[in-house]
Amino acid sequence: NTLPLDYAARAPENWFGLPEAERASRAKLSSDVCIIDDREFYIRGCIEIPIVDSDELLIFGVWVSVSQDSFRHIHEMWDAVIVDDEPPMFAWLCNWFSGYPDPIDVKCNVYLRSGNQRPRIVLEPTDYPMAVEQRNGVTLGRVKELFAMSHRE
Repeated sequence: NTLPLDYAARAPENWFGLPEAERASRAKLSSDVCIIDDREFYIRGCIEIPIVDSDELLIFGVWVSVSQDSFRHIHEMWDAVIVDDEPPMFAWLCNWFSGYPDPIDVKCNVYLRSGNQRPRIVLEPTDYPMAVEQRNGVTLGRVKELFAMSHRE
Protein backbone atom coordinates (compact mmCIF):
# COMPACT_ATOMS: atom_id res chain seq x y z
CA ASN A 1 0.00 0.00 0.00
CA THR A 2 1.68 3.19 -1.16
CA LEU A 3 -1.05 5.62 -0.13
CA PRO A 4 -0.21 7.82 2.82
CA LEU A 5 -2.62 7.12 5.66
CA ASP A 6 -1.56 10.09 7.70
CA TYR A 7 -2.56 13.70 7.04
CA ALA A 8 -1.41 16.43 9.38
CA ALA A 9 -2.25 20.08 9.77
CA ARG A 10 0.76 22.24 10.61
CA ALA A 11 -1.16 24.57 12.95
CA PRO A 12 -4.70 25.50 13.97
CA GLU A 13 -6.58 27.54 11.36
CA ASN A 14 -6.59 30.63 13.63
CA TRP A 15 -2.77 30.64 13.63
CA PHE A 16 -2.81 30.87 9.83
CA GLY A 17 -5.34 33.70 10.20
CA LEU A 18 -2.83 35.86 12.09
CA PRO A 19 -0.87 38.33 9.97
CA GLU A 20 2.52 36.71 9.40
CA ALA A 21 4.34 39.67 10.95
CA GLU A 22 2.35 39.26 14.20
CA ARG A 23 2.66 35.48 14.64
CA ALA A 24 5.89 35.58 16.67
CA SER A 25 4.61 38.21 19.09
CA ARG A 26 1.03 36.97 19.48
CA ALA A 27 1.37 33.19 19.29
CA LYS A 28 3.46 30.31 20.54
CA LEU A 29 3.48 27.27 18.25
CA SER A 30 5.26 23.97 18.88
CA SER A 31 4.66 20.59 17.29
CA ASP A 32 2.14 19.76 20.07
CA VAL A 33 0.61 22.98 21.41
CA CYS A 34 -0.38 26.45 20.28
CA ILE A 35 -1.38 29.50 22.30
CA ILE A 36 -2.71 32.66 20.64
CA ASP A 37 -2.95 35.98 22.52
CA ASP A 38 -2.73 34.06 25.83
CA ARG A 39 -6.42 33.22 25.49
CA GLU A 40 -6.78 30.63 22.73
CA PHE A 41 -5.40 27.21 23.63
CA TYR A 42 -4.86 24.42 21.12
CA ILE A 43 -3.43 20.94 21.29
CA ARG A 44 -2.56 18.54 18.54
CA GLY A 45 -4.14 15.12 18.44
CA CYS A 46 -5.14 12.29 16.13
CA ILE A 47 -8.48 11.48 14.57
CA GLU A 48 -8.27 7.78 13.75
CA ILE A 49 -10.64 6.39 11.13
CA PRO A 50 -10.79 2.64 10.57
CA ILE A 51 -10.32 1.44 6.99
CA VAL A 52 -12.93 -1.18 6.12
CA ASP A 53 -11.51 -4.68 5.48
CA SER A 54 -8.08 -3.59 6.72
CA ASP A 55 -6.12 -3.38 9.96
CA GLU A 56 -4.89 0.07 8.89
CA LEU A 57 -6.15 3.39 10.18
CA LEU A 58 -6.54 6.64 8.28
CA ILE A 59 -5.10 9.23 10.67
CA PHE A 60 -5.64 12.97 10.62
CA GLY A 61 -3.25 15.03 12.74
CA VAL A 62 -5.55 17.82 13.88
CA TRP A 63 -5.57 20.80 16.18
CA VAL A 64 -8.40 21.23 18.65
CA SER A 65 -9.29 24.19 20.81
CA VAL A 66 -9.53 23.45 24.55
CA SER A 67 -10.31 25.53 27.62
CA GLN A 68 -7.45 27.00 29.64
CA ASP A 69 -8.20 24.52 32.46
CA SER A 70 -8.11 21.56 30.05
CA PHE A 71 -4.91 22.91 28.52
CA ARG A 72 -3.27 23.08 31.97
CA HIS A 73 -4.45 19.55 32.81
CA ILE A 74 -3.13 18.17 29.52
CA HIS A 75 0.20 19.91 30.15
CA GLU A 76 0.40 18.41 33.67
CA MET A 77 -0.43 14.91 32.37
CA TRP A 78 1.85 15.08 29.31
CA ASP A 79 4.46 12.61 30.58
CA ALA A 80 2.21 10.74 33.02
CA VAL A 81 0.91 7.23 32.65
CA ILE A 82 -2.72 7.69 31.65
CA VAL A 83 -5.19 5.46 33.45
CA ASP A 84 -8.02 3.87 31.48
CA ASP A 85 -10.70 5.84 33.28
CA GLU A 86 -9.12 9.26 32.69
CA PRO A 87 -12.14 11.29 31.55
CA PRO A 88 -12.00 12.91 28.12
CA MET A 89 -11.94 16.69 27.75
CA PHE A 90 -14.23 18.74 25.54
CA ALA A 91 -12.76 20.49 22.50
CA TRP A 92 -13.60 22.04 19.13
CA LEU A 93 -12.09 20.83 15.84
CA CYS A 94 -9.91 23.60 14.35
CA ASN A 95 -8.69 22.35 10.97
CA TRP A 96 -10.04 22.06 7.45
CA PHE A 97 -9.20 19.08 5.23
CA SER A 98 -9.80 18.49 1.52
CA GLY A 99 -12.84 16.32 0.95
CA TYR A 100 -14.71 17.58 4.02
CA PRO A 101 -16.90 20.62 4.65
CA ASP A 102 -15.53 23.36 6.91
CA PRO A 103 -15.81 22.11 10.50
CA ILE A 104 -18.09 24.84 11.82
CA ASP A 105 -18.95 24.02 15.45
CA VAL A 106 -17.66 20.43 15.29
CA LYS A 107 -17.38 19.24 18.89
CA CYS A 108 -15.04 16.50 20.00
CA ASN A 109 -13.50 14.78 22.99
CA VAL A 110 -9.79 14.57 23.75
CA TYR A 111 -8.55 11.28 25.21
CA LEU A 112 -5.05 11.40 26.66
CA ARG A 113 -2.72 8.46 25.98
CA SER A 114 0.43 7.22 27.69
CA GLY A 115 3.83 6.75 26.13
CA ASN A 116 4.26 10.13 24.45
CA GLN A 117 1.42 9.38 22.04
CA ARG A 118 -0.61 12.33 20.87
CA PRO A 119 -4.12 12.42 22.32
CA ARG A 120 -6.91 10.58 20.50
CA ILE A 121 -9.61 12.91 19.20
CA VAL A 122 -13.13 11.50 18.94
CA LEU A 123 -15.62 13.65 17.07
CA GLU A 124 -19.12 14.12 18.44
CA PRO A 125 -21.42 11.58 16.75
CA THR A 126 -23.11 13.99 14.34
CA ASP A 127 -23.71 13.85 10.59
CA TYR A 128 -20.45 15.74 9.90
CA PRO A 129 -18.83 13.44 7.27
CA MET A 130 -15.56 12.91 9.17
CA ALA A 131 -17.54 11.99 12.31
CA VAL A 132 -19.64 9.50 10.33
CA GLU A 133 -16.46 7.99 8.88
CA GLN A 134 -14.84 7.79 12.31
CA ARG A 135 -17.82 5.73 13.51
CA ASN A 136 -18.36 3.59 10.39
CA GLY A 137 -14.94 3.44 8.76
CA VAL A 138 -13.92 4.30 5.21
CA THR A 139 -13.22 2.21 2.13
CA LEU A 140 -9.86 2.14 0.41
CA GLY A 141 -11.63 3.92 -2.47
CA ARG A 142 -12.44 6.84 -0.14
CA VAL A 143 -8.82 6.94 1.05
CA LYS A 144 -7.68 7.19 -2.60
CA GLU A 145 -10.25 9.94 -3.23
CA LEU A 146 -8.99 11.96 -0.23
CA PHE A 147 -5.39 11.46 -1.38
CA ALA A 148 -6.25 12.72 -4.88
CA MET A 149 -8.05 15.79 -3.47
CA SER A 150 -5.20 16.68 -1.11
CA HIS A 151 -2.72 16.57 -4.00
CA ARG A 152 -4.73 18.83 -6.33
CA GLU A 153 -4.35 21.85 -4.07
